[in-house]
Amino acid sequence: MDFSKLAAERYSVRKFQDRPVSKEDMDIILKAANAAPTGCNYQPQRIYVAQSEEALAKLNSLSKCIFGAKTVLVFACCTDEEWKNPLEPGVSSGQQDISIVATHAMLQAWEIGVGSCWVNYFANSAVEKALGLPANEKVILLMPMGYPAEDAAPLPMHEKTKPISETVRFI
Repeated sequence: MDFSKLAAERYSVRKFQDRPVSKEDMDIILKAANAAPTGCNYQPQRIYVAQSEEALAKLNSLSKCIFGAKTVLVFACCTDEEWKNPLEPGVSSGQQDISIVATHAMLQAWEIGVGSCWVNYFANSAVEKALGLPANEKVILLMPMGYPAEDAAPLPMHEKTKPISETVRFI
């Protein structure tokens, strides 16, 4: 699939088949995530693959947006390893890095027939505590993923985009 087609056709899947993502497919997805660029290539990402009943139960109790997925990627940033901007105190690349990594995973997944949904509707600190993450790892997003159910479909707003002229400025 060419990228333009992939970008246009990919949508947030909110209904999955009742099975986890296979090891073979997960290996492909994680390899793409690992290839993502990060600030100074510090690679501060931590990706937790939740597939156990216990981990999924915890995530389902903390977010209503797991959508029955049998695999959820938890993307976190190791704050000790993120690039820190020496020109602006308090500015670092961690959230950006993790977003790039997650986007690589999301798009690679779609290319091989695995759907996903980018989720921010949860209390980050509650997920960190429930999963027992180290204090220096901050959860950035959850990504339920799996094989789309037969009747999965994009939400009606999926194809609504603002005109480029409203979102781009040439300066």
